[in-house]
Amino acid sequence: MATCKSESALQELDLPTEFEDLTGLISADLKAIVKMVAQRANERLLTTRREHRELQKELWNRLTAAINTTVEPLSADRR
Repeated sequence: MATCKSESALQELDLPTEFEDLTGLISADLKAIVKMVAQRANERLLTTRREHRELQKELWNRLTAAINTTVEPLSADRR
């Protein structure tokens, strides 16, 4: 059986030390946002299961990347 590369892996939050205590809260909020948007798309656009999963993955990865990129310069190491 062939294995898939980790392209399907979800990006992780990588917050600076000053923001590490917010990781759980931000993750929970991201999960809720991704779930709501994907569910609405499924209801309105009648997406397939594959499209639904791809949308969830894409939303998660892009939102996580945006947070990581935006918060990274706020680290004490960068000041």
